Amino acid sequence: MTLTKFGIFNTIVEVGSLTKTAEKLNMTQSGVSYAVSTLEAELGFILLKRDRSGVTLTSNGERILKHVQIILQQEELLRQEAAAIRGVNTGTVRLGTLSSVSMQWLPGILSQFHKTHPLIEVKTYLGCYDEMNDWISNGTVDFGFLSLPTSRSFEVIPLKKDKLVAILPPEHPLRHQKVISFSQLENQSFIMPQWGHDDNIKRSLNESKVKLQIQYELMEEQTILEMVKMGLGISILPELILVNVPETVHVVDLEKPNYRIIGIAALSLKDLSPAAKELVDCTQSWLRDHGFLEL
Repeated sequence: MTLTKFGIFNTIVEVGSLTKTAEKLNMTQSGVSYAVSTLEAELGFILLKRDRSGVTLTSNGERILKHVQIILQQEELLRQEAAAIRGVNTGTVRLGTLSSVSMQWLPGILSQFHKTHPLIEVKTYLGCYDEMNDWISNGTVDFGFLSLPTSRSFEVIPLKKDKLVAILPPEHPLRHQKVISFSQLENQSFIMPQWGHDDNIKRSLNESKVKLQIQYELMEEQTILEMVKMGLGISILPELILVNVPETVHVVDLEKPNYRIIGIAALSLKDLSPAAKELVDCTQSWLRDHGFLEL
């Protein structure tokens, strides 16, 4: 059981809907449902009755709710007092982030963080892998999200295996296949993501020794998707990036599963500022509670 799950449960009771709770907490509805289901499994009984009209408390849920609300109130007071003692109630954290992380994770992480640390400012720096390596090395950011393994001597915390998938244009002859092999990509017009030396896509393609016909190299994922949509080539992208995929673009698994490992990297995790350590902890907590933390 976690405090985040208690908070989600309490919010559902307040607004009376999983959908409204997801909107209020900046989560997906499946994430809200997963949090409640796992909390019910941990407690050993049902907390909420779900039907077309919304959700209502069970009798057991009513008994638990008052304790949950006390815990949440005391937890908030404890955090404020502890933050004041540690001196982390104010300050600035400089965070390096990737576009996929910014789209999928960062709003939820920062929302949760600012609820418990409202006076800590978080400055974000959006970049590719090479820029992130440089920013961490020269102290521009306190820590950042990276694709692992990294070419630099950083301390890292692995977070998630992000599957790589093939992205095909609307009328591509391979679009109906369940899986695609690297050999089938040979001599195809290819749009290469240009993210830096630690790019798992380039690493996987190099290991496969496939000869690609690279027509374009781009950094911006949504531009890659639009170019695939227009039939300018095929590409390979991580699943976490695939938001707002055009309906006519086909996403197909690779025959041999390949992944990029997303992690947190810093020059020294133990030497991070108290505020930065709090943000690292919050990141892991949010990912764990939303089913993203896998490593």
